[in-house]
This record gives sequence, structure tokens and C-alpha cells, in this order.
Amino acid sequence: MAQAFFGGVHPHDMKAATNEKAIEQLAPPAQVVIPMSMHFGAPCTPLVKAGDHVKVGQKIGEFHGLGAPIHASVSGTVKAVEPRPYSMGGNITSVVIENDMQDEVSEEVQAPADPNALSVEEMIERVKNAGIVGMGGATFPTHVKITSGIGKVSTVIINGAECEPYITGDHRTMLERPEEIIGGAKFLAKMFGVDKVIIGVEDNKQNGIDAMNKVIAAEKAPVVVEPLRCRYPQGGEKQLCQAITGRQVPPGGLPADIGCAVFNINTTCAIFRALTTGMPVVRKIVTVSGSGIEEPKNLECPIGTPVSALLDACGGVKENTFKLIAGGPMMGMAQYTADIPVAKGTGAILAFAADEEKTVENPQCIRCGKCVSVCPMHLEPLFMYQYASKGMVEELNAAHIMDCMECGACSYICPARMHLTHMFKTGKQLVKDKAAADRAAAEAKKKAEEAKEAAAK
Repeated sequence: MAQAFFGGVHPHDMKAATNEKAIEQLAPPAQVVIPMSMHFGAPCTPLVKAGDHVKVGQKIGEFHGLGAPIHASVSGTVKAVEPRPYSMGGNITSVVIENDMQDEVSEEVQAPADPNALSVEEMIERVKNAGIVGMGGATFPTHVKITSGIGKVSTVIINGAECEPYITGDHRTMLERPEEIIGGAKFLAKMFGVDKVIIGVEDNKQNGIDAMNKVIAAEKAPVVVEPLRCRYPQGGEKQLCQAITGRQVPPGGLPADIGCAVFNINTTCAIFRALTTGMPVVRKIVTVSGSGIEEPKNLECPIGTPVSALLDACGGVKENTFKLIAGGPMMGMAQYTADIPVAKGTGAILAFAADEEKTVENPQCIRCGKCVSVCPMHLEPLFMYQYASKGMVEELNAAHIMDCMECGACSYICPARMHLTHMFKTGKQLVKDKAAADRAAAEAKKKAEEAKEAAAK
């Protein structure tokens, strides 16, 4: 059994509604809205315009700098390239495609003659061109993680913890597509030059562990499945590294600093598909659940599918539904509309009803210290809350607020129901704004001094 990490909580997993329901293919939507930002980094530049005909797998968005390309998830006609609502808030430039229901595959999608004969450089190039990102929600470009880790990473970990309540897409993938997971893990082992890959899975998914072990034994794959004790946020990459290796990522550091690289289950499957079929990321498995959903399901749909179509496929939402969340209940974001599209990082759509609204209008901290005891990053949330609410940027920096992973463990355990995680998002933005202002001021000062020196000459 794996080791422990500091802090964490034990929320009810609430997975029973969907963990025994097979992944269903959603009926093709009449229209998809594909955001030009589905990755960590600057948005993509659209490569198509209204009136263009596109095919499945065709590149429609090109990245610049840090990012990943974006592809059409259906074939059809581009109706518009315009700002549309997005799950991360506000509007973002999106490509709207009218589905012709033909699923015509682009000529750009080319399977390699022999995937096992590909060099490491060729594999990374295919991963990049496939637009693969961290599909657990972080959406960091996978090709960048691989390239930057080669030579530094000795432990490759596949994140199968799926520790957030309600979400079961990864669990169902283990049961229904274990060959893709193990196949992707084998490719990762080759790219990093390691002798084995470790898959970390919480022990409440024993049938998923058994399914993968069966494939590992049959293929004699260099993969080991490590059962993990159930505790949230086990799926945080820093916590997962500590649980499996015993090594801790230093403050402000990354898993690569301790020789680790972590990949999500569905990211691993996307790598397998890209290297065997040439198909880029055009589909996503989404768990639709919660007390406000009539018939919870695990649905696979094209990227850009409206969330409203997923809700309709599950019988709609109940009349007393008061909240819609994109993502899990701990780290997801509340939405004001169902007219948002499924993106690469969308793992769940949750709706809540009945008496589950437990927020307090004016919460008061009672200094119990529970938030400190559960913080997996060894932070002091009660003080960070005060600093953020008063705009004390220097104190926020001293409290290491940027190390906060926004896991929500402190909000979950708080008996006063303080809006902790929300305030930390605000506090982080204050720190970023101050840093940007300081950089601008320093640049302005430098230019003024240069101008003064030039004038003196």
C-alpha cells in the first residue's frame, strides 16, 4: 500500500449513481461550439472562417508559445467565429460548426505504419499535433511536459485516483478501455526511457485495478498498478507523487523537481489514440450527476457539445435545482448558464437540488484551526483569508498563497462555512496584479533612465 500525504479530507464519494453505468455515446449534437482556449497558455488563433467546410480531426486553431492546437470534433460548415460563453467565465473566441452528421475524417488524420517503430522525437511531435493536454482539468500541454521532463524524470505516474466525489469517467475507462491506458503507458515509458510506469488508483476502484492488471499480465507491459488509500485530494499531482514515491515537491516546485511526471488516465488514452490512429483530441468523457439530475450518466461526446445537450440526454434537471457546476464539487466552477461547451478539461457536469445549499451569507471564523489541519500544502487558510479580504498582498506572498492548489479541503471542513477557496482565487489575482504592476513600473523607470541618459549625451 502506498504512503500517506499530509492533510486531506474524506468526503462521501457519491459515485454510486454512475460508477456502474457504462460510457454512453451521446447522440451527435446539431452544432458544436469549440473554444479557442482549452489549454494552459494563450488562446489559439482560428484557422477557419464562416462558410468553410471542416472535417473531423482537422486543425482549426493554431497555438503560439505555450499551448496546443485545436481540432474540429465534427464535420460540417463553420457558421461563425465569435465570442461565446465559456466554463471558466466570460466569453472567449470560439468556432461554431454546424454538424452535417457525416463524421467525415480529415486527410490530416494519418495513422503511423508502425507505432512501435516511432522515435521519441516523432512520438512527441504527434502528441503535440494531436492537441493533447492534461485532461483531468489542469490542461497543461502534454508535449511540453514530456519534452521538459526527458532526462530529469525517473518516475512516470498515471493519475487514476479520481478522488473528487461524483466523478466516475476515469473509473469507467479503466473497466472499458484498459488496453488504451496500458498502451499509452507503454508509449510514455519509451518516451521517458524508464523501465516501468506506475498507475495510482484509489482502492475503492478494485475492479478497475483488476481490469488493468489483467491487460498488464497479458501484454507483459512495464506497468505497475499501485492501490492508494482513499483520501481527497489524492489526485493532486504533488500529493500523488508523495503517496507513491515518498518524495515531497518543494514549495513553488513541480513534480519534475523530484524526478516525477504525472499524466491523467484520459490523457494517457489520448496519447495511445494519437500514436496508433493519428486521431487528435476530439471527444471527451463527461460524468453528468448530482441530486439535480434525473438520470445520471457517463457520456462521451464531441468537444464543443453544449452542456444543455448532455443534460437533456440525462432527462434534464429537476425543478428545484439551484446550482450547476462544471467539474467536481470540490474544485469545479459554478455556471450561470447551460449554454457552455464541453472542453478538453471538462470531466463532469453536476447539478444540485433539494436541501444541499449550505452557504452562509456572513460567515465568521471561530479560529478552530481545522482548515490548517487538512491543508495538503501545509498552508494557514484562516490567515490567508484575512489577508486576501483586506488586500494585503505582501502578507499573502509571505503566506505562500500561490502554493494553494484550490482543492477546497479547507472549505469542506470549515464549521463556519467560510468562503475560503473563493477568497484564495481572489487573493491569487491580487498577487498577480501587483506583480504585473511592479514589472510595468520597473520597465517604465528603466525607459525613463535610458531616455535621460540619451538626452544627456
